[in-house]
Amino acid sequence: MKPKLAARMRQIPPYLFAGLDARRDAAAARGLDIIDLGVGDPDRPTPRFLVQALARAARDPATHGYPPYAGTAGLRQAVADYYRRRFRVRLDPEREVVILIGSKEGIAHLPVALVERGDVVLVPDPGYPVYSIWTRFCGGRVHWLPLRAEHGFFPDLRSVPRDVARRSKLLWLCYPNNPTSALASREQFARAVAFARRHKVVLANDNPYAEIYLGQRRPISLLSVPGARDVGVEFGSLSKTFNMCGWRIGWAAGNADVIAALKRVKNNTDSGAFSALQRVGEEALTSDFKAVQRQRTTYRERRDTVIAGLKRAGFEVRSPKATFYVWCPVPAGQTSEGFATRVLEETGVVVTPGNGFGPAGEGYFRIALTRPRKRLAEAMERIKEAMG
Repeated sequence: MKPKLAARMRQIPPYLFAGLDARRDAAAARGLDIIDLGVGDPDRPTPRFLVQALARAARDPATHGYPPYAGTAGLRQAVADYYRRRFRVRLDPEREVVILIGSKEGIAHLPVALVERGDVVLVPDPGYPVYSIWTRFCGGRVHWLPLRAEHGFFPDLRSVPRDVARRSKLLWLCYPNNPTSALASREQFARAVAFARRHKVVLANDNPYAEIYLGQRRPISLLSVPGARDVGVEFGSLSKTFNMCGWRIGWAAGNADVIAALKRVKNNTDSGAFSALQRVGEEALTSDFKAVQRQRTTYRERRDTVIAGLKRAGFEVRSPKATFYVWCPVPAGQTSEGFATRVLEETGVVVTPGNGFGPAGEGYFRIALTRPRKRLAEAMERIKEAMG
């Protein structure tokens, strides 16, 4: 029997990266040597000291039962201590921090807590697809905030119509930005805080790339801006910082009322992350971050290889200062989807079409710096030959 799906399922399109995987696998089946620069999944292993920490924690029977719903006290304190050291932000680990099964889980659950049918959610365009998909799943309406190069890929909040702002419940930001790699200034965050306060909108910054900066300018936290905790929360993750994508450990921090609402959703949805993994999270956040420093060096070298290769191929491209992504315009006269398909079919190189991140992503493609330099150099040479 074929089930009759709920009408809300029509609001959920196929996930962008699942589709990319299917096309990649089909090309590989035809014999192409695939260089996958699509998904932002770090290729380097999780640092050895964290793998060893998991082995120790998993052997302790105390970690084998249900974990606390909001996360272990030790990991919540470690998150608070990290914010104090790194951003000079003081958090109450009891009221202002909740541990997540990866930040994606909390990002999806936040609209469940806040958005009613017909409410508007302000979504950066281009942006992580989960922001818009779960808005629609909850019956909300998406109002796109185009991220333009001329505005530093930060939304122009003055352009939001008054009636849209009045009906808005949630404003998403993501800095350092995926997919554009842009950084936000303190002044830009302050304008967003002022907008949220004026229109009584919850402000959420998705911040998994805080430690993946490629120059001297270190990303700041939204919560370090005066007044931000009155209106906002921030999502963090160990996935990119410590190469722990599959381990699924993240957090939300900030406004106590929003955190309490997110906890209520989680309490009735999941039973929390494995306690042994949460101990590893403590080890990571209280470490000396030397593994992260080495990783930044690796990404800088990879970035320079890709930027040089793209320029030799004739692309006009901006060198990213943060994240491990390169956001590049497609050649004149081509679409994002058409260019990405052509590159895959002709060269075996997987890039992500920009329109997969939203309408304003049309005209761009994204490269993830998650392959060794030699493979990145080879990918750029293949693209150059295809363009030639």
